[in-house]
Amino acid sequence: MLIVYSGAQLAIVTAAVIVALLVLWIIVSIPVWIAAKILTLGRAKFTRAMLVTAVGPIVYAVVFFLSTLILTITFGERGLLIVLSFIIAFIAWIGVFKKGFETGWLRALAIAILGIIVFSVMGILITLVMQMFVPSAPPITPFPLQHV
Repeated sequence: MLIVYSGAQLAIVTAAVIVALLVLWIIVSIPVWIAAKILTLGRAKFTRAMLVTAVGPIVYAVVFFLSTLILTITFGERGLLIVLSFIIAFIAWIGVFKKGFETGWLRALAIAILGIIVFSVMGILITLVMQMFVPSAPPITPFPLQHV
């Protein structure tokens, strides 16, 4: 089924998508900011966390694409090369944290890991609260939290 929007409808849909992406960007930046604040002894700023969460995925995607391309051209099609590309891209992503928060490699890795943990806990809490008020709502987390 093809949906055709009028000019006004298209503008509303576009604005809604932009607002949703901005809200998502802010929400995703919060755990990174909290983790960086803890691990940089309070030096981390929220605007820096937003910058890092915007640039990090872009760097990850570009490095993953280029490393996969270069490794495939150099060594041929091998499944292990994809794993190597993931590792190289992850190191580049950690490099963004390192540069963005002006810290060392281990602290940047810790910020990433702690950010993932904080994000997961936030997701669980949001799911639990949402399911208290809207029991039929689907879980946000990949595992069900509702009582059987």
